[in-house]
Amino acid sequence: MCLGIPGQVVRMLEGYGNQLALVDVVGEQRKVNIGMLPEDVSLEPGDWIVIHMGFAMEKVDEAGAEKAMAGLEMMGRSRTADED
Repeated sequence: MCLGIPGQVVRMLEGYGNQLALVDVVGEQRKVNIGMLPEDVSLEPGDWIVIHMGFAMEKVDEAGAEKAMAGLEMMGRSRTADED
């Protein structure tokens, strides 16, 4: 697993060659480019991905998302979106 921010897919977005998804990242919704995922990976609402620099790097299960968040917390990143 790469180091990145976990997010949960809310829905797929139209346009940009079907390479954008709306993703919930710690309570904030962001547009994420999914074009770097392998072609055989399909995403649906509720799926978890790891995001780096606005790109989905890999699809993970909920345990993988929790592991990624735990790694970020070890480095000082909070789970709450409104903390600086």
